[in-house]
Amino acid sequence: MSQDIVSDCLNQIMNAKKARKDTIVIKRYSKFLLSLLEVIKKLGYINYKIEGKELHIEIKDLNECKAIKPRFSVSVEDIEKYVRRYLPARDFGFLIVSTNKGLLTHSEAIEKKLGGSLIAYVF
Repeated sequence: MSQDIVSDCLNQIMNAKKARKDTIVIKRYSKFLLSLLEVIKKLGYINYKIEGKELHIEIKDLNECKAIKPRFSVSVEDIEKYVRRYLPARDFGFLIVSTNKGLLTHSEAIEKKLGGSLIAYVF
């Protein structure tokens, strides 16, 4: 286990998907990770619930999700460059951007004209 809870969780999700498992249990989580999973859940890729001190994640329609390291700081104009770098097609998947208004998808960040830090990509 590393110190980065977000990348550990996303790696566990991808390992479970490769092993053809439907659900995983995460024992270490944070409020930031929960808000990240809420953005992914809102778009229908996963579902999660908290039971006691464990986080149960159900994998639905997910191809890949990975953390972006290092966490690049981007302006609104630069988001499109990173969309081309990390996503396989134009309208396929999304980047998650941490802004001063919370975690947003890249399209919401462009619409609200907010820059921030790149956290992860999901498709």
